[in-house]
Amino acid sequence: MPDNDLRIVGVAGSLRKGSYNRALLRAAQELAPDGMTITVAEIGNLPLYDADVEAAGVPAPVAAFRQAIRQADALLIATPEYNYSLPGVLKNAIDWASRPPADSALRQKPTAIMGASGGAFGTVRAQLALRQSLQFTETQVMLKPEVLVAKAQDRFDADGRLIDEPTRQLLQRFLEALAAWTRRLQPV
Repeated sequence: MPDNDLRIVGVAGSLRKGSYNRALLRAAQELAPDGMTITVAEIGNLPLYDADVEAAGVPAPVAAFRQAIRQADALLIATPEYNYSLPGVLKNAIDWASRPPADSALRQKPTAIMGASGGAFGTVRAQLALRQSLQFTETQVMLKPEVLVAKAQDRFDADGRLIDEPTRQLLQRFLEALAAWTRRLQPV
């Protein structure tokens, strides 16, 4: 991979196999601009955050997750919205990745947030809640464009393929913006 290629690690905030957010990450992999590779890090195997567990030794899945974030040029999070907020499994992953605070894998990491939901508002409240958590970790979250896929059941086919052309075009612009954002924040 040439030096200017971008390695992005994607995280789906849903564990459900048929998740629209997993499908959105697959669409991002398909639509990624030249020079960008998106790999997905799984978070379903992370134990619940517990400082006593951490003090006894960082569990292997947590260490691997932190390392994947550290090695990536940027982070791409696809979050559903549960009860006007982000899912507990995603918050748990953020909690693990944020430790220790002074040397967090999230600190200064260029990050983009997107989400898909069956509702009319997409994932606007979940994204706001996630941005609040990432503010504490000093994560560099891209502001625009926003990808808030509403009525996802109308935008994906039965196989989870993103079939809505305006949404595909928005996702392409979003990924191009992420590439520019990430390059702008890279150390010289």
